[in-house]
Amino acid sequence: MLRSIKVVATALLAGFIATSAFAHNHGKKADDIVTIASGDAQFSTLVTAVQAAGLVETLQGEGPFTVFAPTNDAFAKLPEGTVENLLKPENKAQLQAVLTYHVLGSKVMSSDIAGKELSVATVQGEEVAVDATDGVTVGGANVIKADIKASNGVIHVIDSVILPPSIQ
Repeated sequence: MLRSIKVVATALLAGFIATSAFAHNHGKKADDIVTIASGDAQFSTLVTAVQAAGLVETLQGEGPFTVFAPTNDAFAKLPEGTVENLLKPENKAQLQAVLTYHVLGSKVMSSDIAGKELSVATVQGEEVAVDATDGVTVGGANVIKADIKASNGVIHVIDSVILPPSIQ
């Protein structure tokens, strides 16, 4: 009798775990842009900058957004001291301008622009050149991974930080 109870209990527990795993993996809403970036170590500098600029809530908002996300290596390409300078509280407006220049106010998948050259308005207000005729570049930065889907848009990983013309 005790053996039968253990078998039934084990079967019920296995069924509950399988059901929970299925619901977690298949019924779960996709994470937002900030959550995805925060969960990926290659974006730790970007996440720090987004926090310092006070843009977390914005990028967790409804969107949709397209974010051209520079990696830590992309930030490391900037002249020495640039990131540290931008992270200072007195440079918050400039940091916001740089970061919002990496954001479009719509969701643009790579298939939407394949084979095209265009200039698109950023959330910052200035336009950035996109060339998808041979690979994809944005403001001269290469897209190294495209179409990371988020609940509120999409992330395209880039290999350089792009700067708005007004800041260069």
